[in-house]
Amino acid sequence: MSAVTLEEVDRQILNGFRFLRFKPAIEKLFLQDYAANRVRLAPIWAIVGTLIYDLVYFGDRTMMADVFSQLMLVRFGIFTPFALFSVIALRRWPNALNYDLLAICVAVLGVSLPMSVAMHSGSPYLFVYQNGNVAAFLFFVIALAPRFPTILIGLVLMCAVQFTTTKLSGAFDDVVYTGIITFYVTLTIFLVLSAYFTEHKDRLNFLNQLRGSLLHVQLEQKSERDELTGLFNRHSLDRVRASIWRKNGEIASVAVIMLDIDRFKLFNDVHGHVEGDECIRAVCQCISREVAGNGTTFRFGGEEILVLLPDTNCEVASAIAERTRRSIESLAIHHRGLGDGHVTASLGVTCGKTSQETLEDLLKTADAALYEAKRAGRNTVTVARPSAKLLQ
Repeated sequence: MSAVTLEEVDRQILNGFRFLRFKPAIEKLFLQDYAANRVRLAPIWAIVGTLIYDLVYFGDRTMMADVFSQLMLVRFGIFTPFALFSVIALRRWPNALNYDLLAICVAVLGVSLPMSVAMHSGSPYLFVYQNGNVAAFLFFVIALAPRFPTILIGLVLMCAVQFTTTKLSGAFDDVVYTGIITFYVTLTIFLVLSAYFTEHKDRLNFLNQLRGSLLHVQLEQKSERDELTGLFNRHSLDRVRASIWRKNGEIASVAVIMLDIDRFKLFNDVHGHVEGDECIRAVCQCISREVAGNGTTFRFGGEEILVLLPDTNCEVASAIAERTRRSIESLAIHHRGLGDGHVTASLGVTCGKTSQETLEDLLKTADAALYEAKRAGRNTVTVARPSAKLLQ
């Protein structure tokens, strides 16, 4: 879902999709959802469809007695195994194309197998018997419900089989044969129209569901992210704290870095709040690059940044802090309040075991280390080592 934006979905809804096709990124998501839904229902339809198809056994026996054994062979020896194979194949290769191909095969076989046998029958009930294929048409479009192009191809093939076998049977005069063609063409037209509007509605529902999901993600991100910097905010700190201080103790230790931009109030007074915001944004982007996947970064206060580093010792945390300090300094953001000076940052570092230290304890220690770095002249890193008790 991350490959699609809310704006793209809104634009797709606005522009419409008369040809039942989305923009590539959205279409990819739709096909994934389509395949997942169809594959999940495939076993049910395989059981229901095969059961109904094989129950025609009773009609075969009464109406097509002279070719009954051949009909049993194609129903139980060919179609039923193929239906089971289709379910297994979809479980093995679950994608939209495979589903559509198998749906066409099931539909065409469902019509062609019994008709290829019945066309050789001398039964007077052939007219009634061939009308039973209406169920196959309906099952293909309504129950299997493949994509619209697949339905078009499938219905054309099914009609071709139906018209060819009834013609070759020689059982119908021109008037009856024309009536059969008219009936199935009319049925096909209604099914095609129904399939188009059904898929259009399904696609619109998909877009609305996708839009709702993206809105939900966006709201979650806004509730947990600082709007200016994109970093996590203090509201999200409880969630991250819970994931680190779990009762099962998966994360044994954590390091904390507390960072403060040096003389930032003076920077705001001299440069103004617009440049102040740009400064904070640039510094936070720098911190995010240096921390990367090692931990989680929060905007803890106005110009105060907090970094939590799970399963990280003081040496590693100190190295990350020092690298971050140098990186901020190398931004060379001019600080006119300091003459020719540039923006720098001070950092306090501490670490501890999650079984012995709470987040509040570590924050207090890191904050004290930060103020020690300030007193030491700023633009420096101070490490508050864990107590002797924690090293035991």
